[in-house]
Amino acid sequence: IRIIGEVPSESLNFLRDADFVVRQKINRHGLYNELWQAFAVLLPIRSVGVMGDQRTYAYPIVLRFITSEDGMTADWARVPYDLLELISNRIVNEVKGVNRVVYDITSKPPGTIEWE
Repeated sequence: IRIIGEVPSESLNFLRDADFVVRQKINRHGLYNELWQAFAVLLPIRSVGVMGDQRTYAYPIVLRFITSEDGMTADWARVPYDLLELISNRIVNEVKGVNRVVYDITSKPPGTIEWE
């Protein structure tokens, strides 16, 4: 589980819940052994959104799914869009305090696998 910055218990709960959804869906779609790493990142910022008829100001979750042979270089995993949609919908609808999910498509290099 990755959290940037302080680790308040509320943030840890958001990330645990989001990570549970990610792992469950990856396993159910048979991708667990195809990915080098797959995880959720909770950013220490708020994102504006709309849920129902209400404006929300909640956290975004970044999904990071990676393929690699040795970890020295890596590429973002081309997972099916419908899987990303399922994960996003579940996280936004089930993880209180989260209103946006984004997918990181940065390779290594120039990026790194981990978020810090």
